[in-house]
Amino acid sequence: MAAPKNNFHGRAAGYRSGLEELVSGQIQRATGEVAYEQLKIKYTVPPRTAQYTPDFELPNGIIIETKGRFTLDDRKKHILIKEQHPDKDIRFVLSRSKTPISKGSPTTYAHWCEKNGFKYADKWIPEAWIQELNIKKEQEHE
Repeated sequence: MAAPKNNFHGRAAGYRSGLEELVSGQIQRATGEVAYEQLKIKYTVPPRTAQYTPDFELPNGIIIETKGRFTLDDRKKHILIKEQHPDKDIRFVLSRSKTPISKGSPTTYAHWCEKNGFKYADKWIPEAWIQELNIKKEQEHE
């Protein structure tokens, strides 16, 4: 059997490529049966070490992360950081907390923050967060 000239022929026969179809034919002729993509082998992808650089760190240790778009990857990252660094106080200043996390979703950035235990604000650092700064400064001067 000649090798297929392109992948279209293999895909039309249910394979991902013409090469898979060619090898399938060879196995069929040699053994009388073909087990194509029947076996499933589980494996774990090793974790990778990543680094997060916060937008701002206030003198009292509060981390301020500003977000216009709050992508799925960013949200996943912040969940991992919170799980691995529960001592860090990460807060979000969002351009608009009522923005849905994805098109058509009823969940907003605000709902996501609340559900996952993050403090958030719209456009500005709230005065209460600034007061936390002032309290720390006063305690340091005592």
